[in-house]
Amino acid sequence: MYNKHALINLIKELALEFGDFTLASGKKASFYLDCRKVTLHPRGANLIAAGILELLGDDLPDAIGGMAIGADPITAAVITLAGQQDRPLKGFIVRKESKTHGKGRDVEGPVESGQTAVIVEDTTTTGGSSLKAIEKAEASGLKVQGVISVVDRLSGAAEIFAERGYPLRSLLTIRDFGIEPE
Repeated sequence: MYNKHALINLIKELALEFGDFTLASGKKASFYLDCRKVTLHPRGANLIAAGILELLGDDLPDAIGGMAIGADPITAAVITLAGQQDRPLKGFIVRKESKTHGKGRDVEGPVESGQTAVIVEDTTTTGGSSLKAIEKAEASGLKVQGVISVVDRLSGAAEIFAERGYPLRSLLTIRDFGIEPE
């Protein structure tokens, strides 16, 4: 069962820092969320997986995944917990760089064209990484239904995704930490 307050406390303890930062989006920020410290933590991985499975409910897509490397531990945790619950959910990885050897796939995993998918991400600002993952997933034939983020920084990603027909759901927003959007 998902424990929102335990996830908030773990992120505060391990991943939330204050200072002057430049985000992947290029935006300046007074705080930074290094969610890999939580997605790669045993308790954090379990809390996040439980939260995502609760968000998905009984309406599971065929697969869940996202852009390497941030989405990889989230994907692994969610499919592991889904497997323990005997729920049919596969995982996939979207490569940042196209593979030039082997089969040259941008999307790796036991997924097939025509299957439904949800993109996962640790922190969402403007959604750039997830948009790239959506593009590559759809080019491989997956039908992307939306995006799930661990923490939404409330910096425009939801609106950008909505304009393109992809709802954004998140386990937490920065307001859960007493921080207003910048």
